[in-house]
Amino acid sequence: MSWSVGQVSGFAGVTVRTLHYYDRSGLLSPSERSQAGYRRYSSADLARLQQILFYRELGFPLDEIATILADPQANALGHLRARREALAEQITRLQKLVEVAERAIEVQRTGVELTPDERFEVFGDVVFDLSYATDAHLKWGGHEGHQEALARAAGHSKEDWRRLMAEAAAWRGQLLAAFAEGAATDSERVLDLAEEHRQHISRWFTPCPPEMHCRIADDYEADARAFALVVPPADQRPGLASFLRAAIGANARRLSEGGAPNLPDGGAPNLPGGER
Repeated sequence: MSWSVGQVSGFAGVTVRTLHYYDRSGLLSPSERSQAGYRRYSSADLARLQQILFYRELGFPLDEIATILADPQANALGHLRARREALAEQITRLQKLVEVAERAIEVQRTGVELTPDERFEVFGDVVFDLSYATDAHLKWGGHEGHQEALARAAGHSKEDWRRLMAEAAAWRGQLLAAFAEGAATDSERVLDLAEEHRQHISRWFTPCPPEMHCRIADDYEADARAFALVVPPADQRPGLASFLRAAIGANARRLSEGGAPNLPDGGAPNLPGGER
């Protein structure tokens, strides 16, 4: 049984032009011809075509494929090993390109325009997950507050980010201490910590009314990527995200009832060296 060029093109997923080229180059010449002189492919030809397509999928050039098929038992293993090494090197290069692209996208999504060294210096272990930044942009991109937060973040200098993160770290230390000591989420101490966090967002990113703060807290409990922006994974404890969410909710109720937080100097926590 034999098949025409058109039939082979259809079920092999290659063009007629490609098959003609393989024939002219000697890589795959059909074994038969019809009485009218048309190419006809045998089962053995199809098996060879399958090998050619396999090596092409691995990225082998046609001249190397011809060499392998000329003596497959002597050459195939060595060629495949060499190709595996080349592919591994290519994967490494592509991974580096992906990292560069991710950093570029992250700048667009988060507005944090710092070099990698500056990011490590400023942010330390705080994790900015690109997938979360992208999801948050899709979820909140149409909201004015989200747009303002990105714009203000993009305008922060390295010194701004250093002060911002120092402020956040001081607040985080107090939160972890309160949680470790078993403080109640509706105690004045914890409520004031929740209010400090709300004012921190307002001061550095966008006005954060209590209802918005509660929606942010919902994300902290529901999405580990969001909570990692507040507490690095190494500092997290079971139940801490729920603790913070409950405190933020209790603080929102306090504010709605006219309660006044007891924060020094407009809400900024005390920072090392007197920084504000």
